[in-house]
Amino acid sequence: MIEENIILNKEIAKIAEVAGYLWQRGWAEYNGGNISVCVTHALRDDEKKVPAISPRVELPVVMSHLCGDVFYVTGTGKRMRYVSSDVWDNGSLIRISDDGSYYEIIYKNPVRPTSELPSHLSMHDYMREIGRDSRVVLHTHPTDLIALTHDTHWLDSENITHMLWSMIPECRIIVPRGVGIVPYEIPGTMDLARSTIKQLKNHDVVFWEKHGILATGADVVDCFDVIDTLSKSAQIYLTARTAGFIPEGMSDKQLDDLVVAFHLEKYQK
Repeated sequence: MIEENIILNKEIAKIAEVAGYLWQRGWAEYNGGNISVCVTHALRDDEKKVPAISPRVELPVVMSHLCGDVFYVTGTGKRMRYVSSDVWDNGSLIRISDDGSYYEIIYKNPVRPTSELPSHLSMHDYMREIGRDSRVVLHTHPTDLIALTHDTHWLDSENITHMLWSMIPECRIIVPRGVGIVPYEIPGTMDLARSTIKQLKNHDVVFWEKHGILATGADVVDCFDVIDTLSKSAQIYLTARTAGFIPEGMSDKQLDDLVVAFHLEKYQK
């Protein structure tokens, strides 16, 4: 029985934990943000094949690398504060068809997935194609990070990455691939998804101009921690500016020393 699956329940508990953090941080106003997590690995073969509890929904593009996969997805119009207290009233398990052309809800309630599901699945499909172990797509609205994208100077991957890295050593260590930037697109569109996928080639974290941030990874808690670290760097920068000075930041040598000490990836714009 799916409800007794210990491995799945641990994954779901982490999603609830992160949803609570997003609300507590003020990053999930109203129904802002969404989470999708591939949980295929947590299910037995018979659990993956349970009957659907909703009609099939055709996808705008074929997800050829996700055939038969199962995802937990937060629901459309659902609040993160409620996801944290009851994941099944505010999200559901969906199964991608064997040909990748549609999905159907298989558990527990027929909660319609986020309107950005096609975008999420496109990103999952791309990451699977390139062999990256990224089972999570987490999108949220951190106030400080969004504020930076209202300044055109920070709408450059190299500029904003260097600034955020230089505020605190942990940021260079925890976000070694830097951040990508997507110029403003209408939320929930495939244009936004395609632009994001281009940035995911070199980055695990992508800023959406005047909208929010998206992180990918193998674990939903790690994805939150990455965004939280970037937010701390932004807070240090903005606090210094509010105090009336431009923070000096770490030097290039200090940042390069971290690359050697922690065997970090080289940044690619």
